[in-house]
Amino acid sequence: MKKLNPMRAVSNLMTVCLSACLLTCLFASGANAQALPDAIMKSKVIKVAVNSIYPPMEYKDPESGDLVGFDIDLGNAIAKQLGVKLDWQESAFEQLLPSLATGRVDMILSGLSDVPGRRDTADFLDYLNSGAQFYILASRANEIRQATDLCGKPVGTSRSTSFPADTTAWSAKHCEGASKAAIDVAGTEDTSAARLQLKQGRIAAGVQGSETLPYVMKLEPNTYKPIGEPFATSPEGIAFAKSNARLRDAVLGALNTLIANGTYAAIAVKWNLQSSAVRQITLNGTTLR
Repeated sequence: MKKLNPMRAVSNLMTVCLSACLLTCLFASGANAQALPDAIMKSKVIKVAVNSIYPPMEYKDPESGDLVGFDIDLGNAIAKQLGVKLDWQESAFEQLLPSLATGRVDMILSGLSDVPGRRDTADFLDYLNSGAQFYILASRANEIRQATDLCGKPVGTSRSTSFPADTTAWSAKHCEGASKAAIDVAGTEDTSAARLQLKQGRIAAGVQGSETLPYVMKLEPNTYKPIGEPFATSPEGIAFAKSNARLRDAVLGALNTLIANGTYAAIAVKWNLQSSAVRQITLNGTTLR
Protein backbone atom coordinates (compact mmCIF):
# COMPACT_ATOMS: atom_id res chain seq x y z
CA MET A 1 0.00 0.00 0.00
CA LYS A 2 1.45 3.35 -1.06
CA LYS A 3 1.87 5.99 1.59
CA LEU A 4 0.11 9.23 0.61
CA ASN A 5 2.26 12.37 0.59
CA PRO A 6 0.57 14.78 3.07
CA MET A 7 1.40 17.87 0.98
CA ARG A 8 0.04 16.22 -2.15
CA ALA A 9 -3.15 15.30 -0.27
CA VAL A 10 -3.65 18.92 0.79
CA SER A 11 -2.96 20.09 -2.75
CA ASN A 12 -5.47 17.62 -4.17
CA LEU A 13 -8.10 18.68 -1.63
CA MET A 14 -7.60 22.35 -2.45
CA THR A 15 -7.90 21.58 -6.15
CA VAL A 16 -11.16 19.71 -5.61
CA CYS A 17 -12.59 22.48 -3.41
CA LEU A 18 -11.57 25.19 -5.84
CA SER A 19 -13.08 23.29 -8.75
CA ALA A 20 -16.32 22.80 -6.85
CA CYS A 21 -16.43 26.48 -5.94
CA LEU A 22 -15.85 27.53 -9.53
CA LEU A 23 -18.54 25.18 -10.78
CA THR A 24 -20.98 26.51 -8.19
CA CYS A 25 -20.26 30.12 -9.12
CA LEU A 26 -20.51 29.40 -12.82
CA PHE A 27 -23.77 27.52 -12.32
CA ALA A 28 -25.26 30.33 -10.24
CA SER A 29 -24.17 32.97 -12.74
CA GLY A 30 -25.40 30.89 -15.64
CA ALA A 31 -28.76 30.31 -13.97
CA ASN A 32 -29.25 34.05 -13.51
CA ALA A 33 -28.13 34.79 -17.06
CA GLN A 34 -30.49 32.19 -18.56
CA ALA A 35 -33.41 33.91 -16.81
CA LEU A 36 -32.71 37.21 -18.58
CA PRO A 37 -35.07 38.47 -21.30
CA ASP A 38 -34.16 37.25 -24.79
CA ALA A 39 -33.18 40.71 -26.06
CA ILE A 40 -30.72 41.18 -23.20
CA MET A 41 -29.40 37.65 -23.60
CA LYS A 42 -28.60 38.56 -27.20
CA SER A 43 -27.11 42.03 -26.63
CA LYS A 44 -25.49 41.27 -23.26
CA VAL A 45 -26.36 44.85 -22.27
CA ILE A 46 -28.81 46.25 -19.71
CA LYS A 47 -29.80 49.90 -20.20
CA VAL A 48 -29.94 51.65 -16.82
CA ALA A 49 -31.33 55.12 -16.11
CA VAL A 50 -29.44 57.20 -13.55
CA ASN A 51 -29.63 60.76 -12.25
CA SER A 52 -26.03 61.41 -11.27
CA ILE A 53 -26.42 64.25 -8.76
CA TYR A 54 -27.04 62.32 -5.54
CA PRO A 55 -23.78 61.50 -3.75
CA PRO A 56 -22.79 59.07 -2.40
CA MET A 57 -25.38 57.08 -4.36
CA GLU A 58 -24.37 58.32 -7.82
CA TYR A 59 -22.36 61.32 -8.96
CA LYS A 60 -19.58 62.38 -11.31
CA ASP A 61 -16.05 62.14 -9.96
CA PRO A 62 -14.81 65.76 -10.11
CA GLU A 63 -11.38 64.73 -11.36
CA SER A 64 -12.11 61.94 -13.84
CA GLY A 65 -15.70 62.75 -14.75
CA ASP A 66 -16.57 59.07 -14.29
CA LEU A 67 -19.82 57.90 -12.73
CA VAL A 68 -19.12 56.71 -9.19
CA GLY A 69 -21.09 55.87 -6.07
CA PHE A 70 -22.84 53.08 -4.20
CA ASP A 71 -25.41 52.48 -6.94
CA ILE A 72 -22.74 52.41 -9.62
CA ASP A 73 -20.67 49.82 -7.77
CA LEU A 74 -23.75 47.75 -6.96
CA GLY A 75 -24.99 47.90 -10.54
CA ASN A 76 -21.64 46.81 -11.91
CA ALA A 77 -21.54 43.92 -9.42
CA ILE A 78 -25.02 42.84 -10.55
CA ALA A 79 -23.90 43.00 -14.18
CA LYS A 80 -20.86 40.87 -13.45
CA GLN A 81 -23.03 38.30 -11.72
CA LEU A 82 -25.37 38.18 -14.72
CA GLY A 83 -22.59 38.13 -17.30
CA VAL A 84 -23.67 41.38 -18.98
CA LYS A 85 -22.59 45.01 -19.19
CA LEU A 86 -24.52 48.09 -18.11
CA ASP A 87 -25.25 51.03 -20.39
CA TRP A 88 -25.68 53.88 -17.89
CA GLN A 89 -28.03 56.46 -19.40
CA GLU A 90 -28.05 59.75 -17.54
CA SER A 91 -31.43 61.36 -17.12
CA ALA A 92 -33.15 64.21 -15.31
CA PHE A 93 -34.87 62.90 -12.19
CA GLU A 94 -38.36 63.63 -13.51
CA GLN A 95 -37.61 61.57 -16.64
CA LEU A 96 -36.50 58.42 -14.83
CA LEU A 97 -39.88 56.69 -14.62
CA PRO A 98 -41.10 57.89 -18.06
CA SER A 99 -37.95 56.47 -19.66
CA LEU A 100 -38.77 53.11 -18.07
CA ALA A 101 -42.41 53.27 -19.16
CA THR A 102 -41.50 53.98 -22.79
CA GLY A 103 -38.85 51.25 -22.92
CA ARG A 104 -35.89 53.57 -23.45
CA VAL A 105 -34.23 51.87 -20.47
CA ASP A 106 -34.56 48.43 -18.89
CA MET A 107 -34.32 49.49 -15.26
CA ILE A 108 -33.64 52.43 -12.95
CA LEU A 109 -30.84 52.32 -10.39
CA SER A 110 -30.63 55.83 -9.01
CA GLY A 111 -31.48 56.13 -5.31
CA LEU A 112 -35.19 56.08 -6.21
CA SER A 113 -37.56 55.83 -3.26
CA ASP A 114 -40.06 52.99 -3.40
CA VAL A 115 -43.30 54.75 -2.49
CA PRO A 116 -46.82 53.37 -3.11
CA GLY A 117 -47.71 55.89 -5.84
CA ARG A 118 -44.82 54.73 -8.00
CA ARG A 119 -45.82 51.07 -7.78
CA ASP A 120 -48.72 51.62 -10.17
CA THR A 121 -46.35 51.57 -13.13
CA ALA A 122 -43.18 49.91 -11.82
CA ASP A 123 -41.95 47.10 -9.59
CA PHE A 124 -39.24 47.88 -7.04
CA LEU A 125 -36.56 45.60 -5.63
CA ASP A 126 -35.78 47.38 -2.36
CA TYR A 127 -32.06 47.30 -1.63
CA LEU A 128 -31.33 50.16 0.81
CA ASN A 129 -33.05 51.86 3.73
CA SER A 130 -33.63 55.60 3.56
CA GLY A 131 -35.38 58.25 5.62
CA ALA A 132 -36.36 61.91 5.45
CA GLN A 133 -34.06 63.87 7.78
CA PHE A 134 -34.39 67.47 8.99
CA TYR A 135 -31.10 69.40 9.13
CA ILE A 136 -30.10 72.98 9.89
CA LEU A 137 -27.01 75.14 9.80
CA ALA A 138 -24.78 74.20 12.73
CA SER A 139 -24.59 77.90 13.62
CA ARG A 140 -28.32 77.84 14.50
CA ALA A 141 -28.12 74.85 16.84
CA ASN A 142 -28.94 76.95 19.91
CA GLU A 143 -32.01 78.39 18.22
CA ILE A 144 -33.43 75.21 16.68
CA ARG A 145 -33.03 72.32 19.09
CA GLN A 146 -35.81 69.95 18.05
CA ALA A 147 -37.98 69.30 15.04
CA THR A 148 -41.05 71.07 16.45
CA ASP A 149 -39.00 74.28 16.57
CA LEU A 150 -39.45 74.27 12.78
CA CYS A 151 -43.23 74.72 13.01
CA GLY A 152 -44.17 77.96 11.25
CA LYS A 153 -40.79 78.19 9.53
CA PRO A 154 -39.79 77.63 5.87
CA VAL A 155 -38.18 74.24 5.21
CA GLY A 156 -36.68 73.40 1.82
CA THR A 157 -36.35 70.09 0.03
CA SER A 158 -36.14 68.77 -3.52
CA ARG A 159 -39.55 68.93 -5.17
CA SER A 160 -38.83 65.87 -7.30
CA THR A 161 -38.60 63.59 -4.25
CA SER A 162 -41.16 62.28 -1.78
CA PHE A 163 -39.78 64.63 0.89
CA PRO A 164 -42.21 67.56 0.35
CA ALA A 165 -45.18 65.25 0.96
CA ASP A 166 -43.38 63.62 3.91
CA THR A 167 -42.69 67.03 5.45
CA THR A 168 -46.28 68.20 4.94
CA ALA A 169 -47.60 65.03 6.58
CA TRP A 170 -45.21 65.41 9.52
CA SER A 171 -46.24 69.05 9.94
CA ALA A 172 -49.94 68.16 9.93
CA LYS A 173 -49.40 65.77 12.83
CA HIS A 174 -46.77 67.51 14.92
CA CYS A 175 -47.38 71.20 14.15
CA GLU A 176 -51.04 71.76 13.21
CA GLY A 177 -51.96 68.78 15.38
CA ALA A 178 -50.44 70.61 18.35
CA SER A 179 -52.12 73.93 17.43
CA LYS A 180 -48.90 75.34 16.03
CA ALA A 181 -48.30 77.00 12.68
CA ALA A 182 -47.62 74.67 9.79
CA ILE A 183 -44.18 74.25 8.27
CA ASP A 184 -43.89 76.26 5.06
CA VAL A 185 -42.60 73.60 2.66
CA ALA A 186 -40.41 75.13 -0.05
CA GLY A 187 -39.79 72.92 -3.06
CA THR A 188 -36.33 73.32 -4.58
CA GLU A 189 -34.72 72.16 -7.82
CA ASP A 190 -32.63 69.56 -5.97
CA THR A 191 -30.97 68.94 -2.61
CA SER A 192 -27.97 71.15 -3.40
CA ALA A 193 -30.36 74.04 -4.13
CA ALA A 194 -31.95 73.50 -0.71
CA ARG A 195 -28.54 73.71 0.97
CA LEU A 196 -27.78 76.92 -0.93
CA GLN A 197 -31.05 78.49 0.22
CA LEU A 198 -30.23 77.41 3.76
CA LYS A 199 -26.89 79.21 3.62
CA GLN A 200 -28.59 82.28 2.15
CA GLY A 201 -31.04 82.38 5.05
CA ARG A 202 -34.08 81.86 2.82
CA ILE A 203 -35.12 78.71 4.70
CA ALA A 204 -34.67 77.65 8.31
CA ALA A 205 -33.96 73.99 7.59
CA GLY A 206 -33.71 71.41 4.86
CA VAL A 207 -34.85 67.83 4.41
CA GLN A 208 -32.55 65.28 2.82
CA GLY A 209 -32.17 61.52 2.68
CA SER A 210 -30.58 60.05 5.79
CA GLU A 211 -28.26 57.99 3.58
CA THR A 212 -26.81 61.05 1.82
CA LEU A 213 -26.63 63.66 4.58
CA PRO A 214 -23.53 62.14 6.28
CA TYR A 215 -21.66 62.42 2.97
CA VAL A 216 -22.57 66.10 2.65
CA MET A 217 -21.54 66.74 6.25
CA LYS A 218 -18.18 65.13 5.55
CA LEU A 219 -17.64 67.38 2.53
CA GLU A 220 -18.55 70.50 4.53
CA PRO A 221 -17.39 69.90 8.12
CA ASN A 222 -19.14 71.83 10.91
CA THR A 223 -21.67 73.30 8.48
CA TYR A 224 -24.83 71.26 9.05
CA LYS A 225 -26.53 69.57 12.00
CA PRO A 226 -29.24 66.88 11.82
CA ILE A 227 -32.34 67.52 13.92
CA GLY A 228 -33.69 64.39 15.57
CA GLU A 229 -34.00 61.06 13.79
CA PRO A 230 -35.39 60.44 10.30
CA PHE A 231 -39.10 61.25 10.51
CA ALA A 232 -40.29 59.22 7.52
CA THR A 233 -38.79 56.06 6.11
CA SER A 234 -38.99 54.53 2.67
CA PRO A 235 -36.71 52.00 1.00
CA GLU A 236 -34.76 52.77 -2.12
CA GLY A 237 -35.49 50.38 -4.95
CA ILE A 238 -34.32 49.29 -8.38
CA ALA A 239 -37.29 49.95 -10.67
CA PHE A 240 -38.52 47.67 -13.46
CA ALA A 241 -41.45 47.87 -15.85
CA LYS A 242 -44.38 45.74 -14.69
CA SER A 243 -44.07 43.81 -17.95
CA ASN A 244 -40.41 42.90 -17.34
CA ALA A 245 -40.64 40.34 -14.55
CA ARG A 246 -37.88 38.22 -16.13
CA LEU A 247 -35.29 40.95 -15.74
CA ARG A 248 -36.57 41.81 -12.28
CA ASP A 249 -36.26 38.22 -11.11
CA ALA A 250 -32.81 37.80 -12.66
CA VAL A 251 -31.57 40.91 -10.85
CA LEU A 252 -33.18 39.64 -7.64
CA GLY A 253 -31.18 36.43 -7.94
CA ALA A 254 -27.99 38.41 -8.49
CA LEU A 255 -28.68 40.65 -5.49
CA ASN A 256 -29.32 37.65 -3.25
CA THR A 257 -25.99 36.19 -4.33
CA LEU A 258 -24.19 39.48 -3.65
CA ILE A 259 -25.67 39.63 -0.16
CA ALA A 260 -24.76 36.00 0.54
CA ASN A 261 -21.15 36.30 -0.65
CA GLY A 262 -20.44 39.59 1.16
CA THR A 263 -20.07 41.79 -1.92
CA TYR A 264 -23.10 43.92 -1.02
CA ALA A 265 -21.78 44.52 2.50
CA ALA A 266 -18.34 45.45 1.17
CA ILE A 267 -19.85 48.05 -1.16
CA ALA A 268 -21.89 49.48 1.72
CA VAL A 269 -18.74 49.78 3.85
CA LYS A 270 -16.87 51.49 1.00
CA TRP A 271 -19.51 54.23 0.84
CA ASN A 272 -20.12 54.40 4.61
CA LEU A 273 -23.70 53.17 4.23
CA GLN A 274 -23.60 50.25 6.66
CA SER A 275 -26.44 51.72 8.73
CA SER A 276 -28.66 51.87 5.63
CA ALA A 277 -27.85 48.37 4.35
CA VAL A 278 -30.57 45.72 4.22
CA ARG A 279 -30.34 42.08 5.20
CA GLN A 280 -32.91 40.94 2.67
CA ILE A 281 -34.22 42.28 -0.62
CA THR A 282 -37.94 43.10 -0.64
CA LEU A 283 -40.35 43.56 -3.55
CA ASN A 284 -42.56 46.66 -3.44
CA GLY A 285 -42.00 46.87 0.31
CA THR A 286 -43.05 43.26 0.88
CA THR A 287 -40.79 40.52 2.21
CA LEU A 288 -40.15 37.76 -0.31
CA ARG A 289 -40.48 34.11 0.70
